[in-house]
Amino acid sequence: MDITFWLIRHGLKEASMGDVPLTPEGVLQARAAAYALKDRPLAAVVTSPLRRARETAAFVASASGREAQVDSRLRERANWGDVPGQTFGEFAAVWDRCTKDPDYVPPCGGDSVRLASARLGAALRHWAGLCAPGGEIAFVTHGGLITDFLACTFPEAELNAVCPNFADEQSGLVPECSLTELIAGTGGTFRLGVFADVRHLGRD
Repeated sequence: MDITFWLIRHGLKEASMGDVPLTPEGVLQARAAAYALKDRPLAAVVTSPLRRARETAAFVASASGREAQVDSRLRERANWGDVPGQTFGEFAAVWDRCTKDPDYVPPCGGDSVRLASARLGAALRHWAGLCAPGGEIAFVTHGGLITDFLACTFPEAELNAVCPNFADEQSGLVPECSLTELIAGTGGTFRLGVFADVRHLGRD
């Protein structure tokens, strides 16, 4: 039987380099995401180790009566501040190059799109194996990692049916605290349900 994953992007973070916290608006977003999932039968709440994700996950876990568990495989492809002295413009340029070339590994640190996708895929399969059939799991992670995985896993035509020109637009497709439904089937296969849903945030 299938396992349903809810991929949640962290709430709005402070606009500075490093391992930054949520803003007050991000806290409100995290609470809204937690409320949206509070009646789901979550077997686990798993989070990226980055602070913005851990803070978001704390609300989701509390609402569901679970304790958030950290899995480093849920971290972002790269984080501004990991490379000493790197300006945001330099970080953005490397990010864009990686997005356009899924196999490009930044020499200054971080993963390629394909490597990032592979580790999220490994985490999904690992946690699916720990969950009872028909169960649900929340992953609190990052927008780039979510679209990296989708771009490497699903056919382009299927993704374009969800959002036209998915490959070109992917860096801006997953808003903070949106919910993406991913169903893990037998044999390590995946199906995409709702994508980047923000209705719980009062947005269409």
